[in-house]
Amino acid sequence: MADRQNIKREARSLLVLGLPLIGSQVAQFAVHTTDTLMLGWYSVTALAQVTLGAQVYFIAFVLGSGIAYAVLPMVAKYAMEDDWTNVRRVTRMGLWMSVVVTAVFMIPMWWSKPILLWMGQDPVVADGGQTYLRIAGWGLLPFMWGQVLRSYLSALEHTGIVLWVAIATLITNALVNYALIFGYWGAPELGLAGAAIASLSTAILSLIGFVIYIQYHFSDQQMFARIWRADWDAIKSVFKLALPISATALAESGLFAASALMMGVLGRLELAAHGVVLQLAALTFMIHMGLAQAGTVRAGQALARNNRAALDLTSGVSMGLSAMTSVVVIAIFLTCAPFLIGLFLDKSDPEAADILRIGVWLLVLAAAFQFVDGAQVMALSILRGLQDTAMPMVWATVSYWIIGMPVGIYLGLYTDLAETGIWIGLIVGLTLAAITLWGRYVQMRLKVGP
Repeated sequence: MADRQNIKREARSLLVLGLPLIGSQVAQFAVHTTDTLMLGWYSVTALAQVTLGAQVYFIAFVLGSGIAYAVLPMVAKYAMEDDWTNVRRVTRMGLWMSVVVTAVFMIPMWWSKPILLWMGQDPVVADGGQTYLRIAGWGLLPFMWGQVLRSYLSALEHTGIVLWVAIATLITNALVNYALIFGYWGAPELGLAGAAIASLSTAILSLIGFVIYIQYHFSDQQMFARIWRADWDAIKSVFKLALPISATALAESGLFAASALMMGVLGRLELAAHGVVLQLAALTFMIHMGLAQAGTVRAGQALARNNRAALDLTSGVSMGLSAMTSVVVIAIFLTCAPFLIGLFLDKSDPEAADILRIGVWLLVLAAAFQFVDGAQVMALSILRGLQDTAMPMVWATVSYWIIGMPVGIYLGLYTDLAETGIWIGLIVGLTLAAITLWGRYVQMRLKVGP
């Protein structure tokens, strides 16, 4: 009875912390889904262009987001220890490091067309991808700053504001998209460029919302006072944790980005269908991500208390909630595939039927990896809470690139399986990652408490 009560309490704690994070993750990603949805209504070519451009942008964002993911467990641990000086130090230097990462990635984003052409992409699609990146890329810095401040607030369990800011940016993005893509309400019809402007606008709005909230609710911490002063010890601490997190995230996101490039080699229709299915799969993945971030905070708190029993409870309940989510998502994908894919298409387009046919089958394959995709991100997040990031990086790289990627390349480009083969590679990589990362957790839990 006591164990059951403990499980219920932990589930309640995770959901109280995690539900706003889930909502904010879904709303935040829905910004990109809105781009894809409305550009799919606009034209098939624009849909393929944003699929390619968004994947490149996502790689840059994922590499930079390692900073925010490093700040999250560090702030959670320091706050539990009542060490507010270090809370400020790591958050401020996270903002510093975001500037450097943005400067590095703006160059390849600005000159992305030659890179995409070298990778075998259609010239028209590559040109549109560069157009999108040259505008949306300016939002990378405010977006990354917003992610760092989001991690700071989440670690302090102020998740309500995270949700409300995400909802506000989603609504703003939808309105600006509608106006600028199609030229409604007196706005110019900009198509793909309009979607990029909308993404830039929402990144700035999100950052402003977090800064105002922190200045009002945490004025005593003086978070932005003398922010120009470098703190090299804090930078070193954040960097040490962030680098392997970024590399791990790159291994996974790079696998999906590479799958988009391979789809582009197969054809424009395959790429468009792949882009729609990725949006749906990634949107549901945000539920796992929100739960995982709550797990990171709870694991960081258990580490600060040196309490292995609390850690095991957090990891077990987190994985249980993730598995329940997967069951629901699988049922939706398998029963509603034509409807979901059709939402992104203009039915009058002569190519819509082919995209729908390809997309429905790919969504079935996406349903197949729901359990392992949720399992691997839960394991990663619990390990981040324990500030263990180096070995997870190794296992993720091996799973995705040494095993999953070659399988996808061979089956997708050198057999008749084509797009099915590419997705089999994704499933193989995610499955191996889930197994190896939970194996790593079994090792690391022994280092916490008696």
